Amino acid sequence: MLKQSLQQKLQQKLSPQQIQLMKLIQLPTQALEERIQEELEANPALDEGREEEDVRDDLDRNEDDYNDQNDDQRDDDFDIDQYLSDDEIPEYRLHANNYSADDDDERIPLAGGTSFVETLRTQLGMRSLSEEDFKIAFYLVGNIDDDGYLRRELQDVVDDLAFTQGIYTDLEHLEVLLKVIQDLDPPGVGARSLQECLSLQLRKRTSTESVQLAQSIIDHHFDEFVKKHFEKLMDRLDIVEDQLRSALNEISRLNPKPGNSVSDGSKPTENITPDFLISIEDGELRLKLNGKNAPELNISREYKTMLEHYRDSKGQATKSEKDALMFVKQKIDAAKWFIDAIRQRQQTLLLTMSTIMEFQEEYFLTGDERKLKPMILKDIAEKIDMDISTVSRVASNKYVQTPYGTHIIKSFFSESMKNSEGEDVSTREIKKILEDSIGEENKKKPLTDEALAKLLKEKGYPIARRTVAKYREQLGIPVARLRKEL
Repeated sequence: MLKQSLQQKLQQKLSPQQIQLMKLIQLPTQALEERIQEELEANPALDEGREEEDVRDDLDRNEDDYNDQNDDQRDDDFDIDQYLSDDEIPEYRLHANNYSADDDDERIPLAGGTSFVETLRTQLGMRSLSEEDFKIAFYLVGNIDDDGYLRRELQDVVDDLAFTQGIYTDLEHLEVLLKVIQDLDPPGVGARSLQECLSLQLRKRTSTESVQLAQSIIDHHFDEFVKKHFEKLMDRLDIVEDQLRSALNEISRLNPKPGNSVSDGSKPTENITPDFLISIEDGELRLKLNGKNAPELNISREYKTMLEHYRDSKGQATKSEKDALMFVKQKIDAAKWFIDAIRQRQQTLLLTMSTIMEFQEEYFLTGDERKLKPMILKDIAEKIDMDISTVSRVASNKYVQTPYGTHIIKSFFSESMKNSEGEDVSTREIKKILEDSIGEENKKKPLTDEALAKLLKEKGYPIARRTVAKYREQLGIPVARLRKEL
């Protein structure tokens, strides 16, 4: 049976402007610079930098005459004086204190040197190879990755040479040319596995008893070496502990990623731009927003002049000029909104980060991770009376520079656990104690996860063995067997 009824529903929807503001808040500093540049290019009514002169305040205001004479084009909501008033279009000077644009280095830092592949190909040119062999070796070098390994199957390379280069060869000949490449510097280049990489490096070492023993371990007992079965190695090689220790020391000096030893000048150096700066002055914390988050933006003087000209015409403008006026109005509206959105972003970022700084004051004053308090997004959202999603956007992909290094803001958030005294402690604090405990263990007999759980319980942190294993993995620490040393 069909039935009609009225129903009231309260529903909250974000306006397009609010959505754009949320997106601006989420942007890290470098992405914000790009977004501002895009807006400057898209909206000619928006200018960067300070205005050279103020807008005149003594312009004649005759908006009533304008409305009377232009009923066909009147817009009751459009007050030209509103768009020309200094009070309504303030010059937002959003620079942080003690900040100068001259302090920023706008250049992208580049690592110097020759690229890895270029280095290898230069060395190839010094080898006595036929023209065809040089082309094959040249192509083979191009398949070596940044770590220095050849991870492609040689049969695939044979096929590629035939189809793309018109060069026909076979696996045996490719193996011969690969050995030529493996003889290049850095040692270990062109290896197809870690075992082969370490073996190639040892062959280039001065032959001593320790090096020969290390070569035998890598070539014939690699599985026992990886699993750190030291007793098996000593038994099978018929050696004592001191001899094994000397051989392992030789292996520890090898480079598992030989390609990293060659500078690649084509890649930009990773450069993190902190969004916030925290310093300690006279024993108190000071927070500043990176100046790049606070650009000077204003309404274009040229667009203001266009409005002045139209108002002074006292309604004598042509239809095309009136159409242009509406276009100018739209652009100025968009520019005003963007300027205000940047200001709101700045205020939101500062409010949120200052609350985080106050919440974790002990940590920021000492740098001791054990001083970090349990803190979740909700804790900060309630203090600043904002939505959790807003706090999440502020913390997302943003960094803070502290006296103890630059950290991603998300790292200061952690769940809480109860210690033996019933107090809430941060999981970060537990991870730090776990890391310290592993650092202090006897490497000949590393602590198992069960032993670590027992040790933490004795220190007042009753957590299960599986939780210890989870935290250990999150810290990137291997299991006890792989931490074993002689």
